[in-house]
Amino acid sequence: MPGWRLVHTILLCASVIALLGAGDPATRFNEIGHRMMCICGCNQILLECNHVGCPASDGMRNELMAGVTRGDSDSLVEQAFVQKYGPTVLAAPTTKGFDRVAYVVPFAALLAGFGLVVIIVRGWRNGPPPPPTVGGQPGPITGGPRISAAELEQLRDQADKETDL
Repeated sequence: MPGWRLVHTILLCASVIALLGAGDPATRFNEIGHRMMCICGCNQILLECNHVGCPASDGMRNELMAGVTRGDSDSLVEQAFVQKYGPTVLAAPTTKGFDRVAYVVPFAALLAGFGLVVIIVRGWRNGPPPPPTVGGQPGPITGGPRISAAELEQLRDQADKETDL
């Protein structure tokens, strides 16, 4: 079947193009080096640490090159760096164990923020709550019964007498 031969040829060409340079040490060095952080405190990717006199980046780059030229797998090189420098050497957290929280929390916080905004906007849209009532009659904000102006004046006079120095 000539049709199948064409499909196989296309798949072979696609896989060759996809894997082109995958085993090249320079490519692996570049890929692994961009997945790690410099430990000097500059907070830059290992291969992009560019401050003068960095005490860590040259040694780390040499270790990385040695691991790549020995033929160590990418995960083995990364594990060696994690054992020597700790998990902060990885530019991105792993997807195992508690490190998953680093991927979940930003989205959870975003959803919580959206929820809070929706609640606040609904509260604004519905208007203020009705004033409290006492016995079915609207009262002042304190919720007490309404009083006449004469009673209010009498209470003010009493308060003046009691607070007079």
